Amino acid sequence: MSAPLPPERPGADGHAAGRGTAVLDGTAPAAPALPGVPAPRARRPSRLRALDGLRLIAALMVALYHLGGRGGEIATAWGSSPSQQFPTASVLFAYGCLGVQIFFVISGFVICMSGWGRTLRAFIASRVSRLYPAYWVAILLVTAVFALPWVAFKALGPSDVLTNLTMLQQPLGAKRVLGVCWTLWAEMRFYALFALCVILPGATRRRVVLFCAGWTLAAALAKAAHVPALDLVLMPEYAPFFIGGIGIYLLHRYGAKDPIAWAIVGVSWLIGQHEAVAGLWHPPTANAFSYRSAVGIIAVVTVGFLLVVLIALGKFDWANWRWLTVAGALTYPFYLVHEHLGWVVVQALHQGLGLSSSATLALTVGGMLLLAWVMHRWVERPLTPVLKRAVAGKG
Repeated sequence: MSAPLPPERPGADGHAAGRGTAVLDGTAPAAPALPGVPAPRARRPSRLRALDGLRLIAALMVALYHLGGRGGEIATAWGSSPSQQFPTASVLFAYGCLGVQIFFVISGFVICMSGWGRTLRAFIASRVSRLYPAYWVAILLVTAVFALPWVAFKALGPSDVLTNLTMLQQPLGAKRVLGVCWTLWAEMRFYALFALCVILPGATRRRVVLFCAGWTLAAALAKAAHVPALDLVLMPEYAPFFIGGIGIYLLHRYGAKDPIAWAIVGVSWLIGQHEAVAGLWHPPTANAFSYRSAVGIIAVVTVGFLLVVLIALGKFDWANWRWLTVAGALTYPFYLVHEHLGWVVVQALHQGLGLSSSATLALTVGGMLLLAWVMHRWVERPLTPVLKRAVAGKG
């Protein structure tokens, strides 16, 4: 997601001190800044709960796309194409896939924020403990449900399922249990690049700026070179969204008068909208499930960038409701389970019980949110700190 991974609050020792919401990094200006280099802004106590709300909105966008904005297996669940179930709304739902690009922008912001001042081991422990507990449960849960004899969708074989537990199924060539896990593979590659280039030598403004500039140029060259290995590492189709999020964090940390941060964000948006249109636009055709206009794609990408910028600059500090923290905590487990288990629920409610399309969609999304809360409460909350201590070497 990003995959939509739970942001965290850096504590005084550089480790996470909270769950489910992004917060300010707490850096206060110390020594005078070098000429031409802005000083970090003063510490503010407010938590960026609005970012959690945006993450849940992006997750709901993806869910509406998977359940009503495309063809494939979901047509089996509905009994017909979702475009027939939602003749008008399916056209809008088709843009929901762009929630992934918004996730990546948020991920760039959060990883730069939470990684600043951390050791490499602490960073790895944080990422492993955030990613894997809910992911393992989602893999096993989807496999178990699909193995039931009355479910129309078939589980993968044991070898593929076991390989999926590593989260490396894509590079290893195994079939995927979760369709959404391709975004986690993109997130992992971003973490690796950021860890090697920024976390390992130590995060500084200069190093982060050079990382953004270098990755932007390298990704463009990789696209021109047509070398699969370079595409795999540098991810030119997703890089501008991660880089844009990092640039937005620099605005958050150093203030809106930082021209270099604005340049990073602006260039990333320009390249990002190009990559989104190139990947998602197609000419109108009767054979396609849906038609996304280039203007519509650009508009969604632009709104995503703009909202993260406004949140980073404090324009949504008024949205400080505690329930947004819960919303942020549910986003990742919801993202993992909503698609495949959603197919099963849609089929049971719509074809089995005869509920209307709208009622089925609403109940399915609500049910997946409830399941996400159960996973957060009984899987993530107890297991995340245990796994973090194990990886970080703290008993």
